Amino acid sequence: MIDRTKTIFGNPMPDGVVKSAEKSKAKFVKKYGDDSAADYKLGFKPIDALSFIGAENIVFSDENETFDDKAVIVGNIRMGFGHYRISIAMASCARALGYKPYWLDLASFDATGSKMIREQNDLYSLASRISQKSRLFNKLVWEPMNSEGFKKITYNAKDQKNSELLAPIFRNIPKDIPYIATHVWPAQGAVHAGMTHVVNAIPDNWPMGLHLSEGAIHAVQTPFAYLGYKTLAGFAKTPLKGIPGDVLKEVGCFIDHELLVNLEEDNRLRKERLTAGKPMRILMTVGGAGAGFDDFAAMVEHLLPYVKEKKVALFINFGDHEDVYNKLKARLGETEIKTFFNEYDKLLSFAADIREGDAEGIYAICNEDIFRAVYSTNLLMPVSDLLVTKPSELAYYPIPKVFMKHIGGHEVYGTIHGREYGDSTDEYPDKKSMAEALDRLIADKEILFHMMDRIEALKAAGYYDGGYKCVKLAVGEERV
Repeated sequence: MIDRTKTIFGNPMPDGVVKSAEKSKAKFVKKYGDDSAADYKLGFKPIDALSFIGAENIVFSDENETFDDKAVIVGNIRMGFGHYRISIAMASCARALGYKPYWLDLASFDATGSKMIREQNDLYSLASRISQKSRLFNKLVWEPMNSEGFKKITYNAKDQKNSELLAPIFRNIPKDIPYIATHVWPAQGAVHAGMTHVVNAIPDNWPMGLHLSEGAIHAVQTPFAYLGYKTLAGFAKTPLKGIPGDVLKEVGCFIDHELLVNLEEDNRLRKERLTAGKPMRILMTVGGAGAGFDDFAAMVEHLLPYVKEKKVALFINFGDHEDVYNKLKARLGETEIKTFFNEYDKLLSFAADIREGDAEGIYAICNEDIFRAVYSTNLLMPVSDLLVTKPSELAYYPIPKVFMKHIGGHEVYGTIHGREYGDSTDEYPDKKSMAEALDRLIADKEILFHMMDRIEALKAAGYYDGGYKCVKLAVGEERV
């Protein structure tokens, strides 16, 4: 195993940083045990919600099962819904290109490295929740950490050392299987384990040391991100050596094949509905932790008169967090809400029926199954007219978008990119500005029409082809 902590892309790390990284790894080994010699056998289980793309989940088993000859592994962790969403897009594109997708959630195992991930993810989620309740914490700690703290190249050293703990999980995976990681830890773990065809799909537009995984091909979505990683400008107080061009590729946005194949027809139907004066279908996604709940609830309350006047229909995906739905329901009182709770097949039929049919009122969606929870948004995107979301991974999806307040400074640059490319609005950080933006979008439908035209132009230019290109990079078909 190559030590990737002491030097990162030719940039030596200070001794103190290296020692701190080594202490961090030792702490996790002491807490969760040393499984470096473990022989974890691997098997596969179908993922029912993703059966249409043939994805199978890699799990611990009594005996090793054999991977398909056309295997592509998507390595991920659950950190909110974002990394799962991008992983589904990669699996979808792999299937569309004739490959067999396998799902590897490194946080899901009973292994030392998995426990390390879960502990760090819990801390991240806690800090994110606190940031939404304490303006002082958000201003002094969370915003600076997410924009500047994670940007430092020295931050990568600790992650590299901790990710060595993930290597045992890969012991029985053939080293030459194409592998796409949608979070940096699965990328680093695969490289430490000796995997030879690793693509590190970087989710954000803001370049950060957090996302570096030397030994992998770094795939970014935007020109801004490409320049940031090419130069590593701002990653340290002094100039650094950047990422070599042969392992840094700008590929475009990471979008599911299913969302692209009928995109022009989706837009035609959107324009037809809006021109006919039918309710504007607004799709909303709720953060699992309920982050920004008050602003979200205020937005729904502001839209209620439009719903009653049949100018708006609301689709709200609560993910796998029914408690957030209950909180909103209590706030809305007697307002009628139609629900799809653990009724995925019913939701499938509903989405198909309203493609050229009608939808009125408020619809709430919630699923205990994480895959169904995430993919419910995908089901509703093609039959919705406007997506309301914070500017995270959904900032790059091919649907007109209006942005809520970001959570973490890195998300700001998703807004900037969407605004400049023309498929979304600016970010509206408070109740008043969001209400005004929604009023304008409902009254002036030409704004949405312009966004749809931009989306089609971006598709024609290959802007949304990032998922396909990541697969081609992993299997060695392409060097973009």
